[in-house]
Amino acid sequence: MARAIEQKQQLEKRIEEVLSFPILLSDQINAAVKEAESFKFECAEVGKQVDRLCQKLRTAVRLAPSTSAGNAFYDRPLRRIAAEASRNLEKSLTLVKKCRRRSILRRVVTIVSAADFRKLLAILDSSVADMKWVLTIFDAAGGIVLTLPPIASNDPIISWVWSFIASLHMGQLQDRIEAANELASLAKDNDRNKQIIVDEGGVSPLLKLLKDHSSQEAQIAASSALFNLANDQERIQTLIDESGIPIIVQVLGNSAMKVQITVANLVAKMAEHSPIAKEDFARENIIRPLVTLLSFDLFVDEPKVKPEKQSIHSLVQINMELEKKSLFKSGSGSSNLSIHYAEGSCKGLSHRKEREHEKPELKLELKISCAKALWMLAKWSVPNSKRITDTKGLLCLAKLVEAEEGELQRNCLMTIMEITAAAESNPDLRRATFKTNSPPAKAVVDQLLRVMKDSDEDPMLQLAAVTAIGSLARTFPARETRVVCPLVELLGHRNQEVAAEAAVALTKFACSDNFLCVEHCKNIIEFKGVPPLVRLLKGNERARLHGLILTCYLAIHAGKSEELERAGVLNAFEGLDRLFVVQHLELRELIPQAIYHLSVFHQNSGMIAQIPF
Repeated sequence: MARAIEQKQQLEKRIEEVLSFPILLSDQINAAVKEAESFKFECAEVGKQVDRLCQKLRTAVRLAPSTSAGNAFYDRPLRRIAAEASRNLEKSLTLVKKCRRRSILRRVVTIVSAADFRKLLAILDSSVADMKWVLTIFDAAGGIVLTLPPIASNDPIISWVWSFIASLHMGQLQDRIEAANELASLAKDNDRNKQIIVDEGGVSPLLKLLKDHSSQEAQIAASSALFNLANDQERIQTLIDESGIPIIVQVLGNSAMKVQITVANLVAKMAEHSPIAKEDFARENIIRPLVTLLSFDLFVDEPKVKPEKQSIHSLVQINMELEKKSLFKSGSGSSNLSIHYAEGSCKGLSHRKEREHEKPELKLELKISCAKALWMLAKWSVPNSKRITDTKGLLCLAKLVEAEEGELQRNCLMTIMEITAAAESNPDLRRATFKTNSPPAKAVVDQLLRVMKDSDEDPMLQLAAVTAIGSLARTFPARETRVVCPLVELLGHRNQEVAAEAAVALTKFACSDNFLCVEHCKNIIEFKGVPPLVRLLKGNERARLHGLILTCYLAIHAGKSEELERAGVLNAFEGLDRLFVVQHLELRELIPQAIYHLSVFHQNSGMIAQIPF
């Protein structure tokens, strides 16, 4: 803790102040050497080592620019080594002063040995070697130096990080690219390396390199390094504090496709691990460029539709018209080329033209990355989900779920699942986005139902689709039986997780909080949902729990149905493990109600109705 406070204080000082202190100590040591009465030879050797160290310190002072010179000079290792040299020089001064003329009593109390001088000369020699190493970094003109200074003998990673970051600050472009790649490799190894890179000031030069539009290779190297660092909320906060969010948004909207892929991956990683980053990205309006890139070149071959219908294709055509108009609005050439986001430049148009001729594999990779970023931004975020729907993103997502497969389809489906979850928790978003007559809502529901039916070999897709449909339960009218029927069919699915999730979704239709619960319960029973539901009660714990909850609501809201009696629901209740029921508060409340309703409508059930839960 004390060392951390000391390092913070050191960083707050100008580099000239940091270096001046050990130089002053060197002068005091030289004066003390001249006054030495004992161990004169050893003191003279100390003086020589101190002179060598002081010479290198003075060289560093000449090399170090003033603070007004900006960030081109990386002084972090110099500060650390100068601080270590100061501590060693203070030890030297203390020892040499003990060799001056003094009373007999002081000589007896203070004992100095030759071993003390040997230890002192060793640490001074280490400080000289450290200074020599750090000066080599500056003499290398930004090239990478991989030799190991004594200060890093027990931890070589720190010296490599210093060298790479120094190269990022002071090197030529190719040196900076190589340094960024090396940092990316180090960060990929373990979290300790990541923390060292952040603590030693690696984020700022990486962001500066990311802004360098003159080199795609440099931008990719920088974004890859930042991606490997961004798996921890505190490290992401450092990136945010360095004004990284606006830089990332700008690069995403105005770079080549290969760069956009890595930047979109970085956005996804940061949004996944930091709620603050998620909010800041939203404030910088990153969702619009992501949706734009996701919909790029998607509907070129689609047939034209009537202009009065707000289809996906018509929206893209409108966006293209707006972009063309923006090109000719300003005669100076600095106009807003982007259809959705911030200010662009001529580079924006050139990159768009480049994207048209890129390989399909690269376009697919970009869409996968953008879809993942939207997924992470929408996760547990009502405001971001609303922003996606405001940019007509639902239409785009629905089309991609329909047309694509694999990872892109999955990412789009997961984004839809998060948006529907947000709509479930927010009535305003639900009413505004998922109205019955809304084209985006209809397109989404159609694709969710299709995935539920056609993805039998991929339970993960089915789970996402079922979860999304369940989140929208309150938006469906009683006549919308096309939604309830496939959910009932999934109650008998061979995968118990899918079956249990179907029960969870149907519960949202059948629960008392749903205004149409009675009608939905009757529909579930009508579509033969009771028999597979009773079988589900014999499954794993999760399947039993949610199967029981749904069964209770069916009994409460449609208890007179003969299907419930024929399926032996009361007998199923009788055979329940009482401990299992007691452990779940919701069941403790629902089961007595369900038994009561069943006993009212069915004969020979009075005895079972008295079962205490």
